[in-house]
Amino acid sequence: MTDPSFKVDLSNCDREPIHILGAIQPFGFLIVLSSDWNIVRVSANSELLLGLTPDALIGRHIVGVFAAEAVHSIRNRMFNLVTVDVVERIFKLPLFDDERLFDLAIHMSNGQFIFEVEPASSDSISLTGTLRSMMSRLDGARGMSDFFREGARQVRVLTGFDRVMVYRFDESESGHVVAESARSGIGSFLGLHYPASDIPAQARALYIRNLFRVIADVRAKPVAIVPQLDENGAPLDLSLAVTRAVSPIHIEYLTNMGVAASLSISVVLDGKLWGLFACHHYTPRLPGLERRSLAELFGQMFAMKLESRERQLMSDFQARTREVSSSLLGALANDAKLLEDPGWLGDTLNRAIESDGMGVSINGRVALAGLAPSEAEFAQIIRALNGVASSKVYATDRIADLLPAAEHWSGTATGMLSMPISRSPRDHIVLFRQEMIRTVRWGGDPHKPVEFGPNGPRLTPRKSFENWSELVKGRSKPFSLQETNAAEMLRTTLIEVVLRFSEETNAERQLAASRQELLIAELNHRVRNILSLIGGLVRRTKGSAANFDDYVEQIDSRINALARAHNQITQQHWGAAPLRSLIENETGAYFVGKFNHVSFSGPDVLLAPLAYSTLALVLHELLTNASKYGGLAEHGRVHLIWRLDAAGDLFIDWRESGGPAVQAPIRQGFGSTIINRSIPYDLGGNAEVLFKLTGLEAKFCIPARFVTIDRFPASTRSTLLSPVEVTATDQQVLLGETVLLVEDSLIIALDTEQVLKDLGADRVLSASTVQQALTLIEDEQPSVAVLDLNLGDQTAIPVALRLLELGIRFVFATGYGDKADLPQALLGTPILQKPYSKESIASAIGRLAR
Repeated sequence: MTDPSFKVDLSNCDREPIHILGAIQPFGFLIVLSSDWNIVRVSANSELLLGLTPDALIGRHIVGVFAAEAVHSIRNRMFNLVTVDVVERIFKLPLFDDERLFDLAIHMSNGQFIFEVEPASSDSISLTGTLRSMMSRLDGARGMSDFFREGARQVRVLTGFDRVMVYRFDESESGHVVAESARSGIGSFLGLHYPASDIPAQARALYIRNLFRVIADVRAKPVAIVPQLDENGAPLDLSLAVTRAVSPIHIEYLTNMGVAASLSISVVLDGKLWGLFACHHYTPRLPGLERRSLAELFGQMFAMKLESRERQLMSDFQARTREVSSSLLGALANDAKLLEDPGWLGDTLNRAIESDGMGVSINGRVALAGLAPSEAEFAQIIRALNGVASSKVYATDRIADLLPAAEHWSGTATGMLSMPISRSPRDHIVLFRQEMIRTVRWGGDPHKPVEFGPNGPRLTPRKSFENWSELVKGRSKPFSLQETNAAEMLRTTLIEVVLRFSEETNAERQLAASRQELLIAELNHRVRNILSLIGGLVRRTKGSAANFDDYVEQIDSRINALARAHNQITQQHWGAAPLRSLIENETGAYFVGKFNHVSFSGPDVLLAPLAYSTLALVLHELLTNASKYGGLAEHGRVHLIWRLDAAGDLFIDWRESGGPAVQAPIRQGFGSTIINRSIPYDLGGNAEVLFKLTGLEAKFCIPARFVTIDRFPASTRSTLLSPVEVTATDQQVLLGETVLLVEDSLIIALDTEQVLKDLGADRVLSASTVQQALTLIEDEQPSVAVLDLNLGDQTAIPVALRLLELGIRFVFATGYGDKADLPQALLGTPILQKPYSKESIASAIGRLAR
């Protein structure tokens, strides 16, 4: 097989040529064709499967071996081999002039065609339906742990293996089992760590090139390739081969674990090996090529969704960091001395980077807060940091690695992240983390001495795979890459403020001029935004005012509402401001005599500046309408209630009662536009206004990224008069229903299917074309339908008209909103505007039911 002079043992297994072992696994056979389709190599089991010896096959044209129709089919499919590392698969192909069916995997290597053939599996599977179901379940996973666990469960259901693990690599390339699905009674590997040496470098490289690997029977004897070397003395490169034989080192590894068959699916993100689906079975097992191909495709889809989730987490984290950076810039621009207040600075930075203590050293002045070393110890740390050549962020989970003396105070501060914020001698802001004693569970002792085994030096724990725990002390929770990147961003903000404390007088003047230009630019930006906003108010109010006096009054009141909000924001150093203060200011300023007619209650929260200004205008318009036409026009009341959900979103309910009877306006004025559209447009939240006969009701949702909990609320006088209980959205509005979903985008359809099921739907019938939808209606009548109005070159109008004939309720979903062009018979049909959410679908279906 391989070069006999190359002896594999633990010292050189990372150089073992596992891609040219010269043999395949016996569950299939291999044929290698030259560019002119002559057979140049075959596996030694050809006589067993084809009835012809290797000598009888080599040199023959493939047309004389395979049936003509089979060769024609293969030629057609081989046109897809247009890029490197492409493997084309053909299922259930009659290769010979008999009833036998075979599965083929075809790829190219060094200008030759490699055919891997195995008897076709009798197992039949619906590729599209199965994959859609698997993706839907993945989409339903709430957090990353659930996502990994659901991925392992789906692969186990698909492959039938006894154990499926999600195996993730860390920065050191050691592996960690982060999720597992296993049959009962075989123990668990969940949480175990494995050293990087368990998967050598060349194996990792193959995992990136060839995303799928199966070992059907660990004890099976490999089948040699004939001839071993070509005319140039080169072995056959089997990097992409499905049937590639297994390294003896890996066979021993699996045997020591008691594993009889294994399967792995690579999870590759941005061209790097993130991890694997590692599957074990304790008896020989070989899923059919069709099922294995689907598993490989699932792995790729899993990687795409994982990448999307990680990017979303990164995006949220970066948004939070930018908000902290903006808050720092605004606050320090007004008062640079805040930089020397470690308490304030620590609380601000903690919103982006978690820490237990802080130290600040600027121009030789030191300030400490929280769990931090003493001033003398902190001075030692600063000297050590000034000895580090790099002027970038420095992070470590063990300060003693930089400063051995830090061992003595590791119980107080063990890890640190330093942000140098000036030139030499450097000033620093240092975040500290305390010691985190934890246990790392290894699958075998990684520190065991080497002993000899069947294939040379081996680690004996790999024979038993007993769980071995290592207690890790003297280290803090590590600072993540996200946190160090955030620190670099914050450092850029801070360095502009503090450079003047460490420079010569001339340099300080230059810095002051630079900072002045920066502040002028920032001020200019904000002033231009404010002027643009006021200009818009002036122009839009003109169209809704009854006369000139009314116009002046509306403009004045709206600008005053903005001014009151601006005052609150500037009091918080252009940071988040209290929601309760906004409500008190608006109601107090507008209704001096009717203040006790307005009740409000909710948790103490802070709103980011953009959200604060937006909500100020919305509340102003609501109060104005209530005074003129609604609950405050006579002797009524207004109840304002807000709450936070588990995700941190802020929900605000406005309810009027006791006023004159409410009628929906004939036309929508500018004030109504502000109420209905400001929060959705500016903040990405939700707004809903209901013109109920007993009083106007409005519901708003402000996304969590604009909301923080106020941990130090100012005392306010109670104005809670008979609080109104908030009614939760009906989450089971489709309970027991059969829903027809017509949507031509697969991704949107998958997502919507899950939403409909979450709302209680018993069955979801999906169609992407008009004809499919009409067929489904005739075969099994749904009770409700959601129709994408535009289906490529078709519309869903014929489907809607048929549903109308049958008396089946339906809503349209479209990006055109109320601008959709509908025939007369369908005017008045509820329209769900894309992109829609679970809440908007529930609301639309709820309106249908009513």
